[in-house]
Amino acid sequence: MSFTEDVGIDLGTANVLIYVEGKGIVLHEPSVVAINKDTNEILAVGGDAKRMIGRTPGNIVAVRPLREGVISDYDVTEKMLQYFISKTCGGSKFFKPKLVVCVPSGVTEVEKRAVKEAALQAGGRAVYLIEEPVAAAIGAGIDITGPEGIMVIDIGGGTTDIAVISLGGIVTSASVKIAGDKFDDAIIKYMRKKYNIFIGERMAEKLKREIGVAYPLNEMLNTLCKGRDLVTGLPANIEVTSEEILEALEEPLDIICEAVHSVLESTPPELAADVGEYGIAITGGGAYLRGIDRRIEEKTGIKTFVAGDADCCVAKGTGESLKYIDIISRNSLNRRETYI
Repeated sequence: MSFTEDVGIDLGTANVLIYVEGKGIVLHEPSVVAINKDTNEILAVGGDAKRMIGRTPGNIVAVRPLREGVISDYDVTEKMLQYFISKTCGGSKFFKPKLVVCVPSGVTEVEKRAVKEAALQAGGRAVYLIEEPVAAAIGAGIDITGPEGIMVIDIGGGTTDIAVISLGGIVTSASVKIAGDKFDDAIIKYMRKKYNIFIGERMAEKLKREIGVAYPLNEMLNTLCKGRDLVTGLPANIEVTSEEILEALEEPLDIICEAVHSVLESTPPELAADVGEYGIAITGGGAYLRGIDRRIEEKTGIKTFVAGDADCCVAKGTGESLKYIDIISRNSLNRRETYI
């Protein structure tokens, strides 16, 4: 890699994606780190670590250092970033890349500083921050520089970011801590309440991916759910349908729809009219939940569509955002830029 290349990092709660200028997305790994609690040694990062979740002995723990879109464990996040940057960009101490890292639109000053410092310590020459909805819009191929109002809903692992963008900046926005992880939690609670079966995160995610829906389907889906019977303590298998998963996800989906409605209510009328004309774009891994576009369209009355390659839009947009360096530089997130 040459030192002139720029790197975009989608530092997500569920996955880290890295976009290298001229090469596209070069890394897509889970945001998981396996640690030996006795020695504090990192044993595995990414996909290898994720496979250990729920399966480790007592002295090994698989942790997710990002929760609800922000850093919850600074040291582990820094080491995870170092590993991923070294893996994709090489470990040179002399040629450090310029990094653009996306953050939720509601990020606080403390959270912003933690992300910048972690990225710098992990090997960045300079670090810029960009809000997830803006990055998502760029990655979806939407022109963010025009005066027209654009609405983007980015449903990630830890947060759902909703924003109306015009002239390269966010006009109105909301960030709710309801997204893929909360969908999994809702499925776990539903299975416990209805069937007295305890399932893990991996099984909940499997159910969500295979039969998860946000809107009633014409044809019902079903799959086998494996867990532990809370009464007998023995392994249990049960057939679960897409209708049941829809029932489990009603509450978190309603919260997202209410947040979308709230953003539309606070949008200036001219921009709201633009959104009504051009529609609402959904990005992020949550965009693949079947019928999520139909549910939002029904709630708002505005045509809604899932962006192409939705789960990679933020990473792609983060990497390509340096084309808009003048807009990013005057963004409030980057008023105090740090170089090393």
